[in-house]
Amino acid sequence: MANIHIPPGWRIRERDATPESAYLNRREFVKAAGAGTILAASAAACGAEGRAQTQDGRGPLDNIPDTPTASLYPEAVRDERFTIGDRHAAMSEEEVVATYNNFYEFGTDKGGVWRNVEPFEARPWELEIAGLVDNPGAFDLVELERAFPLEERIYRHRCVEAWSIVLPWIGFPLRSLLDRAGIQNRAKFVNFITFNRPEQAVGIRTQTWYRWPYYESIRIDEAMNELAFVVTGMYGHPLQKQNGAPVRIHLPWKYGYKSPKSIVLIEVTDRPGTTFWNDLQPAEYGFYSNVDPDVPHPRWSQATERIVGPDNRVPTLPFNGYGEWVADMYDGHVTPPGDVPHAS
Repeated sequence: MANIHIPPGWRIRERDATPESAYLNRREFVKAAGAGTILAASAAACGAEGRAQTQDGRGPLDNIPDTPTASLYPEAVRDERFTIGDRHAAMSEEEVVATYNNFYEFGTDKGGVWRNVEPFEARPWELEIAGLVDNPGAFDLVELERAFPLEERIYRHRCVEAWSIVLPWIGFPLRSLLDRAGIQNRAKFVNFITFNRPEQAVGIRTQTWYRWPYYESIRIDEAMNELAFVVTGMYGHPLQKQNGAPVRIHLPWKYGYKSPKSIVLIEVTDRPGTTFWNDLQPAEYGFYSNVDPDVPHPRWSQATERIVGPDNRVPTLPFNGYGEWVADMYDGHVTPPGDVPHAS
C-alpha cells in the first residue's frame, strides 16, 4: 500500500467567504420560509447564476436527503462558546463547503464528489450502538434527532492536506448519545464504522484496494469530551450527502479524517480499534492525529494552512486552536509520543 496517494487539495475557484451577517440573514430567511421553500429557491438561484450543475439540473446545494425532521434545523440554537476564531475572517461560503470534499467513497476528485452522491440513499437511516453499553440497539436517526435538542456550533475543520474551512455544524454532543446508551465501566475506546454500499458509491465500487468500509477509533475520554459532536446538519438544514449525510462525527481538534462520515455503527470497547488511514500508511497517519503544526507530514509542512475560498494562508495552531478544551487529555503533548512514527 506504499504507493497510495491522496491528491493535494489545491484545486478550487477563488470565492470570497460569506460575511457572518449574510449567513445570519439567510438563517432567518430559512426559518420564515420553511425548508421546502428555501431548497427550491436555492436550486433556482443556482441555475440563474450559472453555477455548476449536473445534466439534470441538480446543483451542489441540492443533495439534502428528505427527512421529516427538516423543520428542526432552522430552529437549532447556536452555542456561543464556539466562534470563527482569529485565523478566519468569516464562515466559509456554503457552496465552497459543498463542492470541496474529501469523501473517497464517492471518488478522489474533491470538486466532483457532489456530482457522484445522487445514487446514495441517505434516508431513512439507522445508527447502531453496540459493545460495552447497557442499552445497545439500532436507532432510527429521526428518533435521535427528536430525542436530543439540536444545537449549532461553529467549528473550524482542518484537513491533513493543510487546508481548512469553518462552518456552522448542527447536531448534538457525542457524550449525550453515549450517556443514553449507558457506558459500562470497562469501556476505554469508541470505534466508528461507516456505510458500505458499492452499488451506490462509485469510489467503493472502483477503489477495491481500500479496506471498505471506512473505520475509525478514539479513546473514551475523547469521545466524552465536550467538543466531540454528532453532526446531522449544517447551515440551517440537514447535511448535504457530500458532507457526510445523514450523520457524521466531528472532532475539531483532530485532522479531518478522524471525523468519519455517514456512520452506521458506534461500538464501545475495552481495546483500541484499528483506523483506516493508519492501517494503510502507519508512517503518515497516527492513531491520535491531533492537529500539530510542529509535526510535518512526510510530504508537506503542517505549520500553515490554506483557507479554502479566499485562499489565504494562515498559521496552524496546536489542536487547531482548541487546546483549552482538550490539551489536558494528552498531558501537554499535541502529538503523544510514538503516535506518528516518522516524527523525530
